[in-house]
Amino acid sequence: MSPVPENIPLLSTVNPSTRTASVSGAVFNVATSIIGAGIMSIPFALKVLGIIPALVLIVFVAFLTDISVELLLRFTHSGDSTTYASLMKESFGTIGSVATQVCIMITNLGCLIMYQIIIGDVFSGNKEGGQVHLGVLQEWFGNHWWNAREFSILFTAVFILLPLVLLRRVDSLRFSSFVSFVLAVVFVGISSVMAIIAIVQGKTKSTRLVPELDNETSFLNLFTAVPVLVTAFTFHFNVHPISSELRKPSSMITAVRIALLLCAVIYFLIGIFGYLLFGDSLMSDILMNFDESVDATGALLNDVVRLSYAIHLMLVFPVQNFPLRSNINEFLFPNKEASLVTNERRFMGITMALLVFSYLAAITFPNIWYIFQFMGSTSAACLAFIFPGAIALRDVNGIATRKDKVVASIMVILAIVTSIIAISININNALKN
Repeated sequence: MSPVPENIPLLSTVNPSTRTASVSGAVFNVATSIIGAGIMSIPFALKVLGIIPALVLIVFVAFLTDISVELLLRFTHSGDSTTYASLMKESFGTIGSVATQVCIMITNLGCLIMYQIIIGDVFSGNKEGGQVHLGVLQEWFGNHWWNAREFSILFTAVFILLPLVLLRRVDSLRFSSFVSFVLAVVFVGISSVMAIIAIVQGKTKSTRLVPELDNETSFLNLFTAVPVLVTAFTFHFNVHPISSELRKPSSMITAVRIALLLCAVIYFLIGIFGYLLFGDSLMSDILMNFDESVDATGALLNDVVRLSYAIHLMLVFPVQNFPLRSNINEFLFPNKEASLVTNERRFMGITMALLVFSYLAAITFPNIWYIFQFMGSTSAACLAFIFPGAIALRDVNGIATRKDKVVASIMVILAIVTSIIAISININNALKN
């Protein structure tokens, strides 16, 4: 790989001594980047689409994600670029670089906000569709000022999230990423066991294999679930920082494919079992459904499910914060020394600003479904499919094959068309309401 330009941010200032990350560490970092808040709305997507279309779409989006990441890595290695933004700059100039940075900032900031919203749902409950769902703190201690939503999110932000986001290297998070992934598996495992028990006892809810279209639900309304799945597989902003720390950067595509397979399986399981457990009563954040039980064992399992995933999101938070902080640094200070490692004041300023802003947004916007739809049809669609496809079509280094350009064209067209439809339907529904 070519020498790193001085204006490239922290994520790309790499020398051989920092290439210490293993493939297994990369797998867990990629999987942690993918399985964030996205898993919470997968069952709700099955409710909207029906089981068969949703599972087909999960496989299709994972397949397109693999293609787009492979394109990103191949075109990165063929030129002088070492970050997503610099790769877009190589193909489209300053406009491409700025567009990428803005999309990364919107997507990652949206994720950080959703993580804190879900953490608030777990500890302090929420209200959706006229139903009130209690959090674990309210179930244990009753309603008090100190376990209100604002205070529970503030506590986790100060005492758990802040120490993690102060870490300087993404590879420093490999152990927390491993624990985070294990907790996600625990969440899926317990949910699966609960669903299997419900199946054996004949207590599963009614589900649909295909969507139910009526006078109130048109075929185009189904497109509103597509952005949610796109967001659930968007991790492209972490491709370069994770691969830059691998002993062999060429191993990154292997790590990505393993992580995508693991995440697709997890999405399959939580989607099907979550839908079987709650049926049409599913909330946009499935954790809110785990607030009712008929016995002590059920209550304990419900609390374990919710707490395990809340801790998972706390550990995912710094992984998503890492590229966001670096892109903001490069965006705001393009002509200065880019490394945040050596600039303590800038590092602390950006870190604290992000944490404070995401906290304020989390207590202002309590519903994750609309944030998912917005990101999935705008910034996430650009990062995951439109920009990688555009890079291949531009082909400034002359390495794209005819097959690459055909696949890239299809990917870009599909992303643009589905995003336009989803945005139009959401605007239309908002105007009706």
